[in-house]
Amino acid sequence: MSSGGTAAGPRRFLMLQGPHGPFFGQLADMLRAAGAAVWRVGFNAGDEAMWGRRAGYIAFREAPEAWPAFLGDLIAGLGITDIVLYGDTRPVHAAAVARARQDGLVVHVFEEGYLRPWWVTYERGGANGNSRLMDMPIEAMRAALARSAAEAVAAPARWGDMRQHVLWGARYHFHVALRNRGYPGFRPHRDLTVAQEFRLYLRRLLLLPLHALERQAATLRVRLGRFPYHLVLMQLEHDASFRAHSTFASQTEFVTLCLEAFAHGAPGHHHLVFKTHPLEDGRADAVRVIRRTARALGIADRVHVLRGGKLAALLAQARSAVTVNSTAAQQALWRGLPVRAFGRAVYARPGLVSDQPLHAFFAAPDRPDMRAYRDFRAYLLETSQVPGGFYSAAGRRRLLRQAADLLLAPEDPYDALSLGRATPRQQLALVR
Repeated sequence: MSSGGTAAGPRRFLMLQGPHGPFFGQLADMLRAAGAAVWRVGFNAGDEAMWGRRAGYIAFREAPEAWPAFLGDLIAGLGITDIVLYGDTRPVHAAAVARARQDGLVVHVFEEGYLRPWWVTYERGGANGNSRLMDMPIEAMRAALARSAAEAVAAPARWGDMRQHVLWGARYHFHVALRNRGYPGFRPHRDLTVAQEFRLYLRRLLLLPLHALERQAATLRVRLGRFPYHLVLMQLEHDASFRAHSTFASQTEFVTLCLEAFAHGAPGHHHLVFKTHPLEDGRADAVRVIRRTARALGIADRVHVLRGGKLAALLAQARSAVTVNSTAAQQALWRGLPVRAFGRAVYARPGLVSDQPLHAFFAAPDRPDMRAYRDFRAYLLETSQVPGGFYSAAGRRRLLRQAADLLLAPEDPYDALSLGRATPRQQLALVR
């Protein structure tokens, strides 16, 4: 897959759907300042609103079945050399990745950070279960790290933009729900309708104060309890990693597996704490399933549910962590906690996560090889993890200091480190 410009002229980027907010538009401004040409395809009124009044907007108003041909015409007509997208599994993006491979184009994938929330992920070709990391042994990472003199860094003490994430999401869905007449062929990549998505966002915003009080009470019970506990890191049921890179059809299957294994394997004085995703909006109703199943198994007094909240304090006292493939598991590994993961993830590899049956894991979990994990984390920080965030102005400012250069570089971050041409950037994670 080519990674440079063309002999006929500068790089020509086609952006597809990005994270909620102005990041893709601001990145496009920087690429243009560097001499590149940039266009953006929008699939709904939310995409159009996030792009603002910038030039180069192309509206796709047809049914999804027409997208591959539409994209092919764009690539040929505009002389596209690079495609930029956020997440690679939604249908329009998966089709674009396939076409890019066919035509020898560079695919730039942004994602939430593998070491989130203080970094974002930038890779070429694919992310998560489609990442190059999936087939890369730690021995190869160690060989590449031999070219780096950078020291491993801790996460900043205070850094996060969840509130801005929620607000940008609400704004995006407002436009899609109420101003989408110009996009008659639009179909959401999730199962719910646009109106249902908007109502869930609105409901979540209205219930935030109530859920905060409930979370505070539940967190206090766990922190003041004298019991050992295992932590279940839940994800959004509609999350791309959960759907595309695991065998679970629903959260119900996953939480039921956890509860049954805990009931049969964990010591009688241990407890199980479920932490929901901070953006959970109730569409899967997993909380009700947890409570009902715990009662049926006779362990209701040993099972706790926390709606979102801070993760660090919970992990600091946990015995282990269980997840499908949440990136939050990396915070557990960083602390040396045993982790059991059930889906495809860049960290889900021998030596880092346990492969024990879950009931045996709850009884006596295998610990990770911390030397291997430190090398793995150092490699991520030297390659695909970029300081900053998509949703707050401060996070975007940090991210944009490096994002355009990453897209314009001749090699992807992994090859750049192996060849000794990577730009050092770990230290920027600590710059406010």
